[in-house]
Amino acid sequence: MESEKRKMDYDKKDNEIIYSKSIKAGKRIYYLDVKKSRNDDLFLAITESKKKVNGVDQDLQVTYEKHKIFLYKEDFNKFVEGLEDVIGFIKREQGEAPQRFDADDTTKTNTQSQEEPATESKKGFFTKFKF
Repeated sequence: MESEKRKMDYDKKDNEIIYSKSIKAGKRIYYLDVKKSRNDDLFLAITESKKKVNGVDQDLQVTYEKHKIFLYKEDFNKFVEGLEDVIGFIKREQGEAPQRFDADDTTKTNTQSQEEPATESKKGFFTKFKF
């Protein structure tokens, strides 16, 4: 009985989110969650959640399709290098994507003009992180 309680407490600790950031992008939301492993190492759990609407009128059902990736600190540099490489390839092939404005996105202000992107958007996403 006591060992079951300890196991449940340990599992609860294992699933604890230390830090989290959500990114709304159209019908998708990306969650970047920092969690702690059983040996107390921090790792990144990336979750994509996509809203799915099925049926019509009273038979309408809303579900969320979720996909997870776990990224451990020993892989951060290789992951960032690979991500920057493929993003660079896409930008060279198709140019910059037009900035999407989501009604739920509160990070964009009305005073920001289309011609002058925010300073933060000029920087690469991963330049904020020092690995």
